[in-house]
Amino acid sequence: MTDLDREALAAFLDAELGPGDLAVEGWGAGYSNETLFVRWGERELVLRRPPPDETAEGAHEVLREYRVLDALSGTDVPVPRVVAAREDDSVLGAPFYVMDRLHGEVIRTDEPARFATPDRRDALATEFVGTLAAVHGVDYRAVGLCDLGDPDGYLERQVDTFREACEWALETTREERAVPELERVGGWLADHVPDISTPALVHGDYKLDNVMFAPGDVPEIVGVFDWEMGTLGDPLADLAYALHCWPDPDESEDERVVADRFAPRFLAHRDYPTREAFVRRYEGATGIEFRNRRFYLALAAFKMAALGEMFYARFLRGGVDDPMYESMGRGVPDQARRAMAIIEGEWTI
Repeated sequence: MTDLDREALAAFLDAELGPGDLAVEGWGAGYSNETLFVRWGERELVLRRPPPDETAEGAHEVLREYRVLDALSGTDVPVPRVVAAREDDSVLGAPFYVMDRLHGEVIRTDEPARFATPDRRDALATEFVGTLAAVHGVDYRAVGLCDLGDPDGYLERQVDTFREACEWALETTREERAVPELERVGGWLADHVPDISTPALVHGDYKLDNVMFAPGDVPEIVGVFDWEMGTLGDPLADLAYALHCWPDPDESEDERVVADRFAPRFLAHRDYPTREAFVRRYEGATGIEFRNRRFYLALAAFKMAALGEMFYARFLRGGVDDPMYESMGRGVPDQARRAMAIIEGEWTI
């Protein structure tokens, strides 16, 4: 976390919210934009800004996230209420926005004891799938997001983006170990792009640790976070990515190695729906059929591998000292092999 100009932030909040006293309460975990918890008088707030080494692209992502959250206020998608944004770097050295703080639990690795019953496990899954369906059901024109992205060519751009990410990372990582599957998977995806299913608002990173559950015994999502990859595109890409992060009780040991790195292991309990049951719930909620599964599932694995390879490259270049980044040296080959297995018809949900 970089230094914070508290005097400048206090002046900004005073102008936007009126007089108050600033208290900095801590920083959030994660690997995307910086998250800062502050209090302004009696009001609890969250500030989001780009990490210092990615200011140009991060600024774009922060402002995109702010715009999406602002537009989704009042829809069926639960999001925190945004308060204010600054689009230049005159206050904190980078664009940022401020939103109201929500209270609840973000589930990262361990199952909350309050949800550890058959009924509540099923209810958690229903809430998670239903919220994804709500995202894809947003009338993006009505909420002012019709220019957030171009659904035409979305899948081609996704493939190109993550192929380019792999190429950038491999300039560094191939000196440590080779992952030949990445190039083969990227080429196959480029040759097999299907027509888009149904244009929709897509989250881009929908998985369990990007939502917050309310306090209490009944699983209820009160917030969907990390919208920096939100755009208009193909909802089936979102679905496949969520499935990729949802372990199945019948998966093999090799698959469990992959899932352990990117999804909470407790989701493989038999009280939770299988991936196939997840799909049936989604199809029932949206009316969108999960067709062309091999492409979408391979794209999800390739995306995860590309992001992981970027993490690993940053670790090798000395920009970060984080065990998760280092672990991608082993994790990315697992992801790439899963993608190859999907393409070759040896793995599916």
